[in-house]
Amino acid sequence: MAALGPASPPAGALLVRASLPADDAARDRFVRAHPRGSSFHLAGWRRAVERVFGHAPLDLVALRADEIVGVLPLMRCERPLFGMHLVSMPYAVYGGPLATEPEVERALVERAAEIARRERAGRMELRCAEDLGLELQPSALYAAFVHPLPEHKADVMARMPKRARAEVRKASEKHGLTLSEGSWYVPDLERLFLASKQALGSPGLPRAWFEALIEEFGADVLVHAVHKGQLVVAATLSFVFRDTLLFYYIGTTPEANREYSATNYLSTRLQELGVERGLKWFDLGRSRVDSGPYQFKQHQGFEPRLLPYRYLLVKSRTLPSFNPSNPRTERLRKIWAGLPPWIARSLSGQMMRYLP
Repeated sequence: MAALGPASPPAGALLVRASLPADDAARDRFVRAHPRGSSFHLAGWRRAVERVFGHAPLDLVALRADEIVGVLPLMRCERPLFGMHLVSMPYAVYGGPLATEPEVERALVERAAEIARRERAGRMELRCAEDLGLELQPSALYAAFVHPLPEHKADVMARMPKRARAEVRKASEKHGLTLSEGSWYVPDLERLFLASKQALGSPGLPRAWFEALIEEFGADVLVHAVHKGQLVVAATLSFVFRDTLLFYYIGTTPEANREYSATNYLSTRLQELGVERGLKWFDLGRSRVDSGPYQFKQHQGFEPRLLPYRYLLVKSRTLPSFNPSNPRTERLRKIWAGLPPWIARSLSGQMMRYLP
C-alpha cells in the first residue's frame, strides 16, 4: 500500500501559515480592500525594513480554500543585551491583524503568540489602530490624530482654531514660506530629521530608509520641503493610502518653528493638498500622550484617539514606556545631543536598528 501523505485540511477549514513572497500580491490586494488596512501592512513595508535594518520577517496569512482571509505582518527585531521582540510593525504607527472576522484575527494572534513563546521573545507587540478585543495587555502610551478633510480647500483654514490660523497666515504672508514637492528633497529630509532628533537626544534615520520607502511605494510617497527664500527650513515624507494622507516624517531647522511656524504651515498646506487630490482623511500621526507634539496637534484642532496597542510579555516583565524625562536615559540623551553631527549621522542607522 502506498504511504499516505499529509492530510489536507477539510474544505472551508482555516489554515494559518507563514506568508511567502509568492503571497505578496494577493496579500496586498487583501490589505488594500480591508477597512483597517494601512501602508504598514503592505509587503513593501516589510521588504524595506528587511533590506535597510535587517529584521527578519515572520508574517502570517490565514486562508480558507486557498483564499486569503487574514494577514498579520510581523518581524523579529533583535536588540543586543536586551533580547529579541516580535513587532507588528517596526518603524510604523499601525500594525496588528487584519481579517474578515474576529475568529480569524484571534487565530493569527494565537499563532504569533506561539512563535513568541517558542522563540523566547522579550515581548510581542501589536500596534493596533482599533481595539480588537484581544486578550493581551493594553498600553495607553500613544494617541493618533486623524480627522476628515473638508470638501473645499478654503475650509481647511476656516475650521482651524483662530490662533493656529493666524500662525499659518504669518508664516506665509510675513515670513514668505513656500512649499515644494519632489523626491530630490530626501537629502534635506535626512539632514533636518537627524538634526531635529539629535536635539532631543535621539538618533535619526539613514537616507537608505527614505529611499527604500520611495522605491517600494512610488507615487504613494510624497516628499515636501518648506523654503524661506532659498533655504530649506523643513522637510517631510508623507504617505497616501487609499483616501488618506498620512503626514509621517518631519525634520526642521532650529528656527523653523520658533520663528516661522513651519510645522503649522506645512500641516495646513498638506491638508489643502489632500483636498486637491480628492482625499477624505488627514492623519497627523501618533504622539506620546501629553507630550509637546500631542499638545501641538490639539492646538491645530485635532482630537486625540488613544491607540490600543496590545502586548504579550514573554521574557520581559514590563510594558515599554518611552519617557524623555526618564532619569536613567537622561545622561545618554545629553551625550547624544552633544555629538558632532557627522558622528551622529554615521551611528544613527545602526542605533535605529535597535529602536524599531
